Amino acid sequence: MKILAIDTSNQTLAVAVCEDQRLLGQMQTTVNKNHSVALMPAIEQLMQQINLQPADLNRIVVAQGPGSYTGLRIGVTTAKTLAYTLNCELVGVSSLKVLAANCYGREEIIIPLFDARRNNVYAAAYQWQEDKLNTIMPEQHMALTDLLERFKDQAVYFVGMDVTKFSEQILTTLPKAQINTWEDWQYPKASQLALLGSQAAPVEDIHGFLPNYLKRVEAEEKWLLTHENEAEVNYVEKI
Repeated sequence: MKILAIDTSNQTLAVAVCEDQRLLGQMQTTVNKNHSVALMPAIEQLMQQINLQPADLNRIVVAQGPGSYTGLRIGVTTAKTLAYTLNCELVGVSSLKVLAANCYGREEIIIPLFDARRNNVYAAAYQWQEDKLNTIMPEQHMALTDLLERFKDQAVYFVGMDVTKFSEQILTTLPKAQINTWEDWQYPKASQLALLGSQAAPVEDIHGFLPNYLKRVEAEEKWLLTHENEAEVNYVEKI
């Protein structure tokens, strides 16, 4: 099975192609250069470098969120378009789980997180057990203080490029916590995304597949204040 993996859920832009869990090639940037402009050229360049045609692909795997609202829409829309056009399977994987997968071999509970502003975070918890990354806490939007309280007195390992913003607060509450210092682990890898996606079931409805935002954007929250009767309406589609 040949898999194209796409992650534009945050600052990193990462694409990779794998075949039967063997990495054929990947491209990655860690400075946001406008994913909407850079994604398709990156995919095209990678496919050319490994001498594959779009029709050779069997599955598209995309980081489904949480993350940047705009970044998620770019990645998911591109993945859905490719999957539908090429008649490929489509798989969504948690953007947080992709980060946690970097920390192979850690015995602690792995907590990847993204800054969600106002001392809130997008976070989840995972643990490696018999070479499988199991979910201890599903992805959530929550106050950092609540997250730290939940894992008090447990062996935990924090990872992600936003962790450094909170390191002092983390260690004040959890003095025994481990904070990742390996720069390479702080960023999601499309190769890890492809591996996780190879182990997951494809979605049944490509058209109905949506990003996992976890939280409404500020514009949507303001819109709902004046549209109380339309709380169940999809804000983006309505606009």
